Amino acid sequence: MVDSGADFCIFHAEIGSLLGLNIQKGKASRVGGITGVSQPYFIHPVTLEIGGNKYPIEAGFSKYIADLGHGVLGQNGFFELFVVKFDLLKEEVELKERVR
Repeated sequence: MVDSGADFCIFHAEIGSLLGLNIQKGKASRVGGITGVSQPYFIHPVTLEIGGNKYPIEAGFSKYIADLGHGVLGQNGFFELFVVKFDLLKEEVELKERVR
């Protein structure tokens, strides 16, 4: 999910395990989210591949991500890299890489 209100990128721990990460060996932190309940997550360096380009970022991994979701692309690690345009009626998201 692309979430302009999320501070950072966070994914379900299962995705991290599939990437070969030992989730709990990452830098520990906590996140509250909209429920306000603080849950642990662990930060790891990963590489996003978008449009054939690779972007090294730091992302969080947590086993407390909702069962129906796999993760969130947030401000740090995603929106800082792209100008993002949402077209709700067409159900499209357009990404334009920011000039660094």
